[in-house]
Amino acid sequence: MEIDFEKCGGLVPAIIQDAQTKNVLMMGYMNPEAYQKTLETGKVTFWSRSRQCLWTKGETSGNFLWLVNIKVDCDKDTLLVTARPEGPTCHTGTDTCWGEKNELAPLLFLSELQDFIEKRHREMPEGSYTTSLFKKGVNRMAQKVGEEALETVIEATNGSDEKMVYEAADMLYHLVVLLTSKGLRIEDIARELATRHDPNWDKRRRLAKSKETETDKNKK
Repeated sequence: MEIDFEKCGGLVPAIIQDAQTKNVLMMGYMNPEAYQKTLETGKVTFWSRSRQCLWTKGETSGNFLWLVNIKVDCDKDTLLVTARPEGPTCHTGTDTCWGEKNELAPLLFLSELQDFIEKRHREMPEGSYTTSLFKKGVNRMAQKVGEEALETVIEATNGSDEKMVYEAADMLYHLVVLLTSKGLRIEDIARELATRHDPNWDKRRRLAKSKETETDKNKK
């Protein structure tokens, strides 16, 4: 990876992002030595401009930033470092240097869940319930989605909110398994919903349907 350290006097900004939550945790500076030490140790290391020395995040507090990946921007003078934080990142004790909570957005977990299910699909480990669903085929997976949807409806009409959420979670899990078996992602559903959110979507849909009907008439 080519990094232009000389453009800014031997240092480049290094933006630290949590690999799981995608939240920005802090920003520091790296020189070639800090970059190399980060790669060698797996612990994110910076160059301290005030102390004029290398410093590894967490070397005194124990709150290390464990390296996952490093990318350089299009100008080759800024780094995006994804890491897994061990404890709060800021020296003040907050999760980020902006005082924000570093929490995973709940909806992002659906994507993370599908990543896990796709791994199950590739590896098919014995003893896994997810593996058993893939082995039983699409019909069984689709049946499970229907069963869990029905149980969600029952809880919505005659049960408690807590049980409805529980059954809805079962339904979503089985839906993601079904999507995975078809080579689709939960993001495909999100994109479809985003398309329908467009105020002109229904107008375009009806226009397209009208054209299809007209084409069918002409064929006859």
